[in-house]
Amino acid sequence: MAKVAIVGATGKVGQYAALSISRIPYVNEIQLYGRPGSDGVLEGIARDLIDSFAATGTDTRVSWSCSIEDLQGSDIIIFTAGSPRQAHQTRNDLALGNAHIVKDFAEKINAIAPESLLLMITNPVDIMTHVALKYSGKKPNEVFGIGTHLDSMRLKSAIASFFKVHVSEVHTRIIGEHGESMVPLWSATTVGGIQISNLPSFANVPIDEIMTQVKCSGQRIIASKGATVWGPGEAIGTLVRTILGNENRILTVSAYIRAEVHNIGDVCIGVPARINRTGVYPVPIRIEPPEVTNFRISVEKIRTITKEVFDALDNGE
Repeated sequence: MAKVAIVGATGKVGQYAALSISRIPYVNEIQLYGRPGSDGVLEGIARDLIDSFAATGTDTRVSWSCSIEDLQGSDIIIFTAGSPRQAHQTRNDLALGNAHIVKDFAEKINAIAPESLLLMITNPVDIMTHVALKYSGKKPNEVFGIGTHLDSMRLKSAIASFFKVHVSEVHTRIIGEHGESMVPLWSATTVGGIQISNLPSFANVPIDEIMTQVKCSGQRIIASKGATVWGPGEAIGTLVRTILGNENRILTVSAYIRAEVHNIGDVCIGVPARINRTGVYPVPIRIEPPEVTNFRISVEKIRTITKEVFDALDNGE
């Protein structure tokens, strides 16, 4: 049984993630952590969750705290704290401000919870994952981000809709930035086990329209209802279940890569990774030349912004 902590639990994503995680049988404690002064809100969230457990028969303990020391003993710490994205902003607009928050937390957490895995949700998630990795001192397999996991699910749903099949019949991935330069891997996409390019109707797939839909999905949801909540919350739950169940599933998350994708690396970015109880392990892959080119562009974009953020943090800016 495991303890899962949510940092930034007063936010909408943190709250829904707690509900999603409560359904996982390997979890016996969920800890809600918030900034000093948020005790009352945290208590309210906890009591609301406990009421829902009475209806579902869930036997999970819920605790809350504003003291970072109480994160001790956590198996997984989910970091959702930071400034949320507004409809007019890109994820990268949040980079330096949220990096300060992540750095401060990361510098403290390894001494408090050295055995924990750290799952980053805060945007821009690829850069925040690298900030958390650098300043926490944890191993690369112990720090990862939600990355393009949800983007991949959005693409999967769109493809299933086009071909009028159940989503379980579609396998696909998006790698690269969780953002504008994301790269769909059509070369690794199958429908019913058949390579998508071998389906005659593939010629009619509105690829540009689908990718615009995937890239703009979060922004459209934010503009409509103020925040993306259920998609990220369920994606977080899937990752937690995969870890605690020691499932060794391959999911597309933001992880530190060295040379796993055509010798492109030294950055945290969305890639397929094997995930189990000890963390995430990027899977070496080979993709088509146009995909390599686009992935390299995405990596250079994230690497450049990451370096700018690191320089600013190290210079006290």
